[in-house]
Amino acid sequence: MDVDYIDSYSYPRFLGPQFPFPSPPRPPGGFPSFGGQQPPTTPPPAFIPQQQLATPFAVDPGAISMCLFRNTFIWLRNGSSFWFFPIFVGSRSVAGFRWNGRFWSIFGIDTRRIVSFTCF
Repeated sequence: MDVDYIDSYSYPRFLGPQFPFPSPPRPPGGFPSFGGQQPPTTPPPAFIPQQQLATPFAVDPGAISMCLFRNTFIWLRNGSSFWFFPIFVGSRSVAGFRWNGRFWSIFGIDTRRIVSFTCF
């Protein structure tokens, strides 16, 4: 008896029609952005602020939301510190642009990794 069937293990899986999808549009200059939000056009302040009293608990997203769209200096639990320009605060994360010493780059972090912060 002849049975016509396809051995699904000997052929690539059928994932539906495969069409070439265009890539999403990139902002001018090739620098990615957050929903059209561009990085700051100037560097952060040239000084490093003195760290305030650090808390043993996670940073409250409500507190760091007061720093949205402002130059903010962040100290992390691992000892790192840097200038940051937050543009989004979620329930457990903050996203924006981090200064690497030469330019701003997209950056996001879990607020539980932040020891303290101060904004200007």
